[in-house]
Amino acid sequence: MYAYLARRLLAAIPVILVVALFVFLLLHLSPGDPAAIIAGDMASGEDIARIRARLGLDRPLPEQFLEWSWALVRGDLGSSIFSNLPVSRLIAQRIEPTLALTFMTMAIAIVVAVPIGVLAAWKAGRWPDRLVMGFAVLGFSVPVFALGYFLIWVFAVRLEWLPVQGYTPIAQGLVPFLRNIALPSLGLGIVYVALIARMTRASMIEVLSQDYIRTAKAKGLSQLPVLLIHALKPASVPIVTTIGIGVALLLGGVVVTESVFNIPGLGRLTVDAILRRDYPVIQGVILVFAVLYLVINLIVDLIYTVVDPRIRY
Repeated sequence: MYAYLARRLLAAIPVILVVALFVFLLLHLSPGDPAAIIAGDMASGEDIARIRARLGLDRPLPEQFLEWSWALVRGDLGSSIFSNLPVSRLIAQRIEPTLALTFMTMAIAIVVAVPIGVLAAWKAGRWPDRLVMGFAVLGFSVPVFALGYFLIWVFAVRLEWLPVQGYTPIAQGLVPFLRNIALPSLGLGIVYVALIARMTRASMIEVLSQDYIRTAKAKGLSQLPVLLIHALKPASVPIVTTIGIGVALLLGGVVVTESVFNIPGLGRLTVDAILRRDYPVIQGVILVFAVLYLVINLIVDLIYTVVDPRIRY
């Protein structure tokens, strides 16, 4: 296991280098002069020259890349062009809402989706199966922003149970945190409930058709142990894969939900940086997302050995 972990960490180094090279070239592959775009139409030649010097664009490309890479090794992601704050500080301020929304969404999705997926597989072809699959189709069909506004109208405007928008850090209290995160997590969670429930059903149906399941039933085991012990664990590998992909997609794809519910997360930071052509912030966010994706993939691979003892690295 430790040898495999070491190999995966070593294999991640060239991936990070390729991502870093792409992120660095992002500034230079953009059409036009980045300094002129950032400065705006009314900027003078001196303003453009000052921005080029600040970004290091007046030096040779290899020198720029080496200096930028060395800064990354030291943990320096640069400074925002518009706020003049360190990019690492801006990301640190925004990463908690995004992580909280991501993991709350996946917690809701797992708790709901896995049981109903098992139920659908157990009652395949009957009304519980059709009900779960109908919900899955509906969950995929409704846009997230439309679902978000509907939840706001029901639970915040009509019933007045939850706040309409905003985010409260968990350090300011668990109850205010849960009240603010509930609606966006539920809105995003419905989509992932549909995805994980369909995967759970398909994987469980495949496992339930195996010979050892029929043998377990022939030995007189009740339905619940057969489903939860003999079937669910072997069927968990594709389910865990789907959950891992879902977490990765959520980390980079919560822009719409953060906009609807006014959550100051990484998605909002990325959109604001793109609109302002704030390249250091864009580069920093892309690098952070790339590292998070690598970590999630590694965790998923390690979980495989827990849910299925047959898998060994």
